[in-house]
Amino acid sequence: MKFLKAASQASNAPSAQPLVHAHPWKVAIIDDEEQIHAVTQMVLKNTKIDEQSLVFLNAYSAEEGLRLFQDHPDIALAFVDVIMETDNAGLELIHNIRNALNNHSTRIVLRTGQPGSAPEETIIRTYDINDYKSKTELTDTKLKTCVYSAIRSYRDICTIESSKRGMQKVIAASDSVLRSQTLYQFGNAVLNHTLQLLNIKTAEMYLVSQHVDLFGDAELMLLAATGDQVKLNNQWDTDILPADIKKAVLETLERQQSLVSDNVFIGYYHTNEKTQSVLYTRFHEDHDPAHDEILKLFAANITLIFQNLHSREHIQETQKELLLVLGDAIEQRSKETGAHVRRVAMMCELMALKLGQSSEYAEILKYASPLHDIGKIGIPETILHKPGKLTDSEWETMKSHAQIGYDLLKDSTRTIAKMGARIALSHHEYWDGSGYPLGLAGNAIPLEGRIVAIIDVIDALGSERAYKKPWQENDIIHYITERSGKQFDPSMVEAALSLFDSFREIRANFPDHPMH
Repeated sequence: MKFLKAASQASNAPSAQPLVHAHPWKVAIIDDEEQIHAVTQMVLKNTKIDEQSLVFLNAYSAEEGLRLFQDHPDIALAFVDVIMETDNAGLELIHNIRNALNNHSTRIVLRTGQPGSAPEETIIRTYDINDYKSKTELTDTKLKTCVYSAIRSYRDICTIESSKRGMQKVIAASDSVLRSQTLYQFGNAVLNHTLQLLNIKTAEMYLVSQHVDLFGDAELMLLAATGDQVKLNNQWDTDILPADIKKAVLETLERQQSLVSDNVFIGYYHTNEKTQSVLYTRFHEDHDPAHDEILKLFAANITLIFQNLHSREHIQETQKELLLVLGDAIEQRSKETGAHVRRVAMMCELMALKLGQSSEYAEILKYASPLHDIGKIGIPETILHKPGKLTDSEWETMKSHAQIGYDLLKDSTRTIAKMGARIALSHHEYWDGSGYPLGLAGNAIPLEGRIVAIIDVIDALGSERAYKKPWQENDIIHYITERSGKQFDPSMVEAALSLFDSFREIRANFPDHPMH
């Protein structure tokens, strides 16, 4: 064959021994002449690009060529003959590769033995090919040059595509990390996406941190966990660690050294003077040591971030707890002992969710509801503790607690306090407009005020007070049903009735203290 006239000379040249590579470059030869296949492979058999050898895939018609691409979407280079079973078979194949299979990465070199039958400019303009050669042009040197150029282009395209996919993963990871509602979701989101980007398959992975507080007490915290064999439960703590792994973690903290074996990596990180972390990872197979440095970076940084966020969350949780304590203190000042405030908080949260409100709204309501009677702090004890019926003047003083509570909270810019102010002012308003202090009616009453109004009554009626015994559940149901459309929003009554089983469970878990 003239088009490879230098092949015999090339075969006499010394050739390097081919290296065995896991992923050789796939080169497809699609031509109806067997001799073309044989000579092309002979010339290129010892060619290596980036230390990777070539593997040849053969097809003798356009139909076979299409199946070849269906089975091997990672073909790096394809030599395609124009005329095979039909005069345009090669051109139709290229159209199907690019459009039907949506393969735009493979480099395609169109070869023809009859160059005049398909004008070069028209072909290059019309079809997505990378080169168009007459078979007589391709000497062994030109063939090798063509292969080097095409496969390096394919390599670069794959690198760009891989970077693009990696960037898409990073963006998706960033989105899910930022959407994390808790620190543990945050830790897991970062951990999972780190593994995805590195393409690491793990059986078990735990990130555990030990923090020593101001008083010298050490607290062990589970920051993140993932893997095929990791079983998470609702209680997020180190109790989910298998005994042998927990032992290994504690030993690593004591030894203060990392440990690496064939399929287990235990990294130790001393992030600051009060915090140590251990990243325990068991891989499905031998892992790439190059990943250890990235995992180390992940563990160190996620621990620092977690500690900073944990400190803030700790302050927030303390503030929320203090709101419950404040609510309890107000109830006790009114001589109403028990867990009324905590039950009301949890019942209000359930009601908000039942009514279709967001989890954020429900949580804020949970912590704002204890402030509903904060205005009673301004009511004289002679009125709060009066055993008999209040006079008209005393009753007006008692009713002022709604306005007092609002005035105490109204200037705050904090969401919980802002909602607390609205609740304090509106939780004694009636659906029919006969309540106080503003005489609001219907939907003019803030939703949170309507929720707290019915929940406060339901729990108060079911609680023992100095002036009454707890009501039976059927009596409570009858009362709120009878007051629907008058005192209470009918939709609140409907939602409350559907939640009575849950309310009963909350009362069982948080019973009143015995009255003395």
